[in-house]
Amino acid sequence: MAAPSESSESAVRRRRVDTIQAGSGLPDSKEPHDEDREETKHREASGCALQTGTYWLTRIVLLRATAFIYFVAFAVAYQQNSQLIGERGLMPCQAYLQSVKTYVGGKIGPAALAYTPSILWFTDWTAMDSNLAAIALLGMLLSGLVLLSGTANMLIMGTLWVLYHSLVSVGQLWYSFGWESQLLETGFLAIFLVPVWSLSRVPRRCPPSLISIWTFRWLIVRIMLGAGLIKIRGDQCWRDLTCMDYHYETQPVPNPLSYYLHRSPWWFHRFEVVSNHVVELLLPLCTFLGRRLRLLNGGAQILFQVMLIISGNLSFLNWLTIVPSLACFDDASLGFLFGSKGGVRKAVLEIQAEGREGRTPKPTRGMLVRRVVNVSLGVLIGYLSVPVVMNLLSSKQVMNTSFDPLRIVNTYGAFGSITKERTEVIFQGTLGPDPKDPAAVWEEYQFVCKPGDVRRRPCLVSPYHYRLDWLMWFAAFQTYEQSEWVIHIAGRLMANDTTVLSLLDHNPFQGRENPRWVRGEHFRYKFTAPGSASAVQGKWWLRKRIGAYFPAVNLEGLRGYFQSRKWPHPHDPTRRE
Repeated sequence: MAAPSESSESAVRRRRVDTIQAGSGLPDSKEPHDEDREETKHREASGCALQTGTYWLTRIVLLRATAFIYFVAFAVAYQQNSQLIGERGLMPCQAYLQSVKTYVGGKIGPAALAYTPSILWFTDWTAMDSNLAAIALLGMLLSGLVLLSGTANMLIMGTLWVLYHSLVSVGQLWYSFGWESQLLETGFLAIFLVPVWSLSRVPRRCPPSLISIWTFRWLIVRIMLGAGLIKIRGDQCWRDLTCMDYHYETQPVPNPLSYYLHRSPWWFHRFEVVSNHVVELLLPLCTFLGRRLRLLNGGAQILFQVMLIISGNLSFLNWLTIVPSLACFDDASLGFLFGSKGGVRKAVLEIQAEGREGRTPKPTRGMLVRRVVNVSLGVLIGYLSVPVVMNLLSSKQVMNTSFDPLRIVNTYGAFGSITKERTEVIFQGTLGPDPKDPAAVWEEYQFVCKPGDVRRRPCLVSPYHYRLDWLMWFAAFQTYEQSEWVIHIAGRLMANDTTVLSLLDHNPFQGRENPRWVRGEHFRYKFTAPGSASAVQGKWWLRKRIGAYFPAVNLEGLRGYFQSRKWPHPHDPTRRE
């Protein structure tokens, strides 16, 4: 960055001193000297400060943030897909694809792709684990490159979107979370943020489209309004300001800070709910009220998501919600993220200087075509937003719903109702021959993150996502008839199935004889009070048995149950009868 020379600054100071000595007083601020005017022009031309209203740096930040979420999501897929939807997974995706193929007439064509858009249709189904791993690894590679470089083109971002869409489409229950659609929508918008081919971080002939920036802004508005409205319409505790009395203890996967925040004073919990309503229902409207209020909204949304991140393990949801919030900021507000001597900042300053001087490049045919594409994107998002807006305005609002098969524009929401008590399903196994024998010793399996052992400290894993742990939270306030996959897990545990056991933290029968019986016990969990006798003993939780979640079962007894659901029977011939 160029700076005024020392001699010119000294000359200006000497002239000011001479003026004062001549008795003319201070320089007239309304009529600066020609030298002062020239110095001002020189500083502007040299680019001492970034202008408002351009989004070159915003694009780089948006790309890196989106790539980070993609990388986490593909990493989760790589580590868990084979156990969940692989060849020996709890819900094999090849069986799902076959059922869809049968449903649409037995052909892999437009109908099948419309119902389940996935490139897995065109792969070898007998090597599904390899297919799933290849998709995840390629996704990690591409998103990692974008994250490190801060640059991408439409080919790369489109590939990432297709890859993740292919997993979500066949993921069934394990990919049923709202943030899957949110990532797909965010990733789709990112495709139109970048050049078609160029990998330049500041491609002069492809300036960031204001329409593209506004699609991200529109996304954060819908996310927050959807979340705020579903709360107001959903649970009475959001209206009487008491929901946070329960949230930290009953959220899906608490973290260590949740334990302490749960014991906050009542007035602090009321303040939290009021703040939540302000951030989700009022501040999003600031997006349309000019730059300063838009910056206020962007900053508030990011701060709000950071607070949610540190107070619980909500997967990558809150990290993902930060991404569209970044579109509220322009180059001038994000300049601090880029070094003053960096090439990117210098290039943006030069472009801004050319714009001030009217030396912008003449539009090429490609630039004109791109403008048509950008306008088309705006029209598409507007058209697909109609049912979403109608849903927001409806008294029967639903959350986390897609209105088109590609999940381009969706409706969102979270915690429309708050559970007031935490219950957990605990798997227990025994080597005893008779499950009704009072002397039978039942030993507990431990999941990676969900509460089990009352002495185990809550985990801290955000933005990573343990999908099975989350689904166990939902299963706990349903019945096993509504969550039949729970019985599938029980059968696999009795066979000491390594595929399922790799999703757990502790197998009490590791290196021992397989359990003869497995049962599910239902417990009510509550945080201990800090400093209490239980806490001093090392207990984070207190629990009380509610009853049986599902009765004791053995492999032979489950044979008919498994056959009726077309599950492979997990009989292990090495198990001693």
